[in-house]
Amino acid sequence: MKLNKIKYVALSIGAVLTMASCNTDDDGLDYIEPMLDFSGTYSQVDHIGRPGINTVLSYDMDGQPSVKDAQNVSIPSEMAGKFQAGFEARLEQYHDVYAGILGLDPNDVNYETNIAGLDAATLTGYLAADVLEVAPNNPTTYFAGLDLALTGRKLTDDVIDVSLILLFGGGTGDRFNGQPITINGEMKNLPRLVSDGVSLTATISSSFPYVGSPE
Repeated sequence: MKLNKIKYVALSIGAVLTMASCNTDDDGLDYIEPMLDFSGTYSQVDHIGRPGINTVLSYDMDGQPSVKDAQNVSIPSEMAGKFQAGFEARLEQYHDVYAGILGLDPNDVNYETNIAGLDAATLTGYLAADVLEVAPNNPTTYFAGLDLALTGRKLTDDVIDVSLILLFGGGTGDRFNGQPITINGEMKNLPRLVSDGVSLTATISSSFPYVGSPE
């Protein structure tokens, strides 16, 4: 989660290297004695367990523009109960929009149980709780087949593509992938919704900090 004093904390940690009392050890060299101050009031502003989900699926059910922010400051145990219904409504609304683009009745294009076997209510229940679950006996992965979905997140996981596949890919994973389709005798292309078209460009190493400097 982000903290509104994260910059202050970073500066405090930096003080370990630059602003500390010095002592002399047995070999006559000075060493730095940490002097950290974590006093103050901190507030939670985001979880970011599953990037993009909150932004895409936040649904204003009460005429207020703050649903996204409200979810970010809710505790995980309350998230599904508070936000699942709104997330599901937004997901179905997207499908209605795509039906309109294709010239179909909204009732003809609904969410389809996805490749992980999750119906709309179950999927949005998972996604509304913005935490990364732990599967002690399974590999950590955002998605790796029917029995290995949402068990955590590796640095190499393309979480945006996986999220799009789970939201719009249907039972095959590529339901909306730009493929041509004939509707009322007219050839059209389905929306391309199962990938953002961005591939992994970062170099991942096996040692800390695992990723390079931001570009």
